[in-house]
Amino acid sequence: MSGSCGKVTSMVEQLDDVTIRPAAEGDAAGIARVHVRSWQEAYAGIVPEGYLAALDVEERSAEWASYLRPGGSDEILVWVALNGPSVVGFVTIGPSRDEDAGRGDREIYSIYLDPGIWGHGVARDLMRTVIASVGEKTPISLWVLADNERARHFYRRHGFQADGVERYDEIGGENLLEVRYRRG
Repeated sequence: MSGSCGKVTSMVEQLDDVTIRPAAEGDAAGIARVHVRSWQEAYAGIVPEGYLAALDVEERSAEWASYLRPGGSDEILVWVALNGPSVVGFVTIGPSRDEDAGRGDREIYSIYLDPGIWGHGVARDLMRTVIASVGEKTPISLWVLADNERARHFYRRHGFQADGVERYDEIGGENLLEVRYRRG
């Protein structure tokens, strides 16, 4: 299934009791669906439209299944947020990949939600899970597209601050500016 770049229709109609647990290989399709939907909604107008339209849930599902397979990645932790049996969000964290990172520093590689639950506290719960898992005092970094004000605001609310380090990332044939945020 390919996505489209217009407004994303959410599969979440009602948010019941959300649970957060470590991801398993069987979560791959749900994670892939959230990943694609979130990108198409959050990055509309930031990332090239053709790139967003070409994102493929089935392709991402295969990538996530491989990644989540036992032994696929021992140092990287993935949690999912579930609304009933449905994956509605996920977060990944592992060792910091930054050149100036200290031993034990962590990096949030991704945190995405189904657009239908934005603003309902699920991202906050995922972030609290990450911070609790690594410890309040462990330095955590992440990279965010400079033009993604919604995400930047979310990170600031959770104690992250831009530290002045920037880089360009090529996405869909465009060089897009990313800003590093740190906490701790």
